[in-house]
Parts: sequence; C-alpha cells; structure tokens
Amino acid sequence: MRRVVLAASAVVLAAGCTAQAAGPGAGGAGRGTKGPSTAPPAGTSSPAAPSPGASSSGATPGTAAKVLMDDGDESEQVRELQARLRQLDHFDRAPTGFYGTMTAGSVKAFQKRRGLPSTGTVDTATWDRLLAVSKEPTADELKPSTTNELDTPDARCMTGRVLCISKESRTLAWMIDGRVVSSMDVRFGSENTPTREGTFSVGWKAREWTSTIYHTPMPYAMFFSGGQAVHYSSDFAARGYGGASHGCVNVRDRAKLAALFDQVKVGDKVVVHW
Repeated sequence: MRRVVLAASAVVLAAGCTAQAAGPGAGGAGRGTKGPSTAPPAGTSSPAAPSPGASSSGATPGTAAKVLMDDGDESEQVRELQARLRQLDHFDRAPTGFYGTMTAGSVKAFQKRRGLPSTGTVDTATWDRLLAVSKEPTADELKPSTTNELDTPDARCMTGRVLCISKESRTLAWMIDGRVVSSMDVRFGSENTPTREGTFSVGWKAREWTSTIYHTPMPYAMFFSGGQAVHYSSDFAARGYGGASHGCVNVRDRAKLAALFDQVKVGDKVVVHW
C-alpha cells in the first residue's frame, strides 16, 4: 500500500499544471478558507449570513457583537470590506478577498480612528460603522484592472536574485539585492492543489512547454518545485481570479513575463510566502 501511495505522489510531481474552475476554496492556496460548519442542534436554526453591503447589526445592549470576518477568511464580503477601507485610505492595495495580516491592520486602524475596540476583526458594530461612512464599491473598486500593489518583501527576498511571490497581495516581484526590478499579478492553486510555500530555486526553464499531466500550454515556464512553475496563463488573463491553477504560479501579463523570463537564470532563488 505504501508503494502505491508513493507512486501516486510521484505522478503529481510530474512537470505540468493548468487552470481549473474556481469552486469552494479555489483561488487561494490551501489557506484562507474555513471548512463546513457543523449542523446546529436539533430544534435550532442557523442565523442567516449578512449579505455584502447590508447592515448586519443584530447585537442588543449588553451582548457581544457578532464576528463577521476574521483572519484566514476569504470571501466576496472580505473583498467589499477591503474596497471600503481603501476608500477611507486604510487599505493601500487592490482588494484580494483574503483576510490576512494587512487587512487586520487596516481594520484596527479604522476601529481606533472611530473609537471602536481595536480587535482587528470585523464585528457587527465595526461593519455597520464602515457602511455608514463609505459608499458601495463599484465593480472597478472591487476588482481593479490595475496591477496589485506589492506588500513588504519577505526578509528572504532582500539579498541576491529572487522571484519574491506573495500569496497575501497576489504579486510576484523580481528583485535583485533588495530592489524591485519588475512586478506582476499572479494566481495560485486551489485548496485541493495548493502552491507550495517556502524557499526554492529555478530548476529549469522552457519558453514553450505543454503540461505532461493536463496537456495545456505553459508558456515561459520557470520550474521551481517539482511540477510547479511560474508561467503565463491565458485562463488567468481571461477570467482573472475566478479560476485557479493546479499548483503553479499563473501570470496574466504575457509581455511582462516574457521580459522576466529572459532575465531569470537557472539557480535564481524563488520565495513563496504569505
């Protein structure tokens, strides 16, 4: 039995990955989604989730406000939260829909400014106050066509030649000795086929490559961990974050990636981090 499992694992690492439709947990990378909640006890009913843009205050005097969004969540309501915070200059990047440390910091700043408990989580009181002082985000505010803004580079990216890839901001920064040379939007694997995190190196490159598993094109592929690679994705270019890869780091700007491909050398460092 162990030999069968090991053989299956070896197949997964074969060179090649491609896009898949977004479903529950898709578009993240194994983090940022919560498992299904357990059913309520017999005779009780589950409270309806507040819809984005609607007031969700249900707390009564003397009761704790219900937590609506917290670290690790990923949803369209989180995207709306980020867009509204951005309107108030509390969030300085394009909304991703993922609630990470930067979103928590932005929420804390908003809460402190408005005289609310600085918890970093969004409860009904925080959400209602945010709705009152911001406007409903437009489609462009929720999913800007512009490139995502970079976050603070991981410490491992500050020396040498590095493909610094952030799952938090969904960006790839090509850095040399701590300086950002170029950057671009990226997309990752789904919950079932996550992009591996850690420090790697470019093992090999292929300007034109077709996945040996899924038989789909992977132009400008730079392999860094088994069959996982940075490569251009026409699906990402067409559908954006509505889909996900099978573990690879998808890039939607073909021209930018083509220029990067010519600069990156086999052996250059790759850091995938939150």
